[in-house]
Amino acid sequence: MDTGNFRGFTVELRDEGIILITFNRPDRLNALVHETKRELCETITQAQMDDAVRVLVFTGQGNAFCAGDDISGKDAQFADALDRVPKIPRGARTPIRSFDSLRTFSQPVNTALRNLDKLCISAINGYAIQSGLSIALASDFRIASTNAKLGSATLRFAYLPDEGGHYLLVQLMGVAKAMDFLMRNRIVSAEEALELGLVHEVTEPGELMERTMALATELANGPQVAMRMLKRAIYNAADYTMAQAMDDIASKTAISDHHADAKEGGDSFRERRKPSFNQDLP
Repeated sequence: MDTGNFRGFTVELRDEGIILITFNRPDRLNALVHETKRELCETITQAQMDDAVRVLVFTGQGNAFCAGDDISGKDAQFADALDRVPKIPRGARTPIRSFDSLRTFSQPVNTALRNLDKLCISAINGYAIQSGLSIALASDFRIASTNAKLGSATLRFAYLPDEGGHYLLVQLMGVAKAMDFLMRNRIVSAEEALELGLVHEVTEPGELMERTMALATELANGPQVAMRMLKRAIYNAADYTMAQAMDDIASKTAISDHHADAKEGGDSFRERRKPSFNQDLP
């Protein structure tokens, strides 16, 4: 897949098939523009289809993970950035244009992350606000620095969490806590986010990437086919009835049980050794 400097972020391939995506507009607190969102969708699509990719990691430069959308009204400048998607004019500000923009640019980033079979980790180094918060919440794992601040804050501008943050918050916290979080414009510390169930772990700033990459390596070395199917089954189970969830996991098990990793898992257990999974992957 493509690596390098793109419009609003860099992509780097690490060992074990780990892709590191770093938002790189620290002067704008890594705020997002349309070009960045479209490039992110392209990167996620490439990661989905590249067998060499096993885990995605998101983080940010400077004091922010991603502080949401860039509402400065100024055209973003991307020095030495590769353009993979053509520029689309903003067009007139009308209700239907806003609807089209949300459905075309903003929401697809989070749906692409949730539809990604590979596991994804957000290393939240600083502010994760609005669409930045949603990207973190759409990831499968979240590790936060003690410097992190998480919130939606859209009502401060009389806006809505239109990129899908409300859905993700309800999934993670339930209706009552999501109502309090959004209606009161709460921006919480990493420790508060941990108590609310928004992050999995809190670490010191200097240890954030070390801890994140250790988790990424652990996940990358697991049985990828079974893990990808289990990821989908877990998210499906959140919306399914029990009967639907049982049927779903059975259909996936019919594939994973006959994969080479399942035989290796059984052989390694009987031979009392560490399993060597993913022999069919690059």
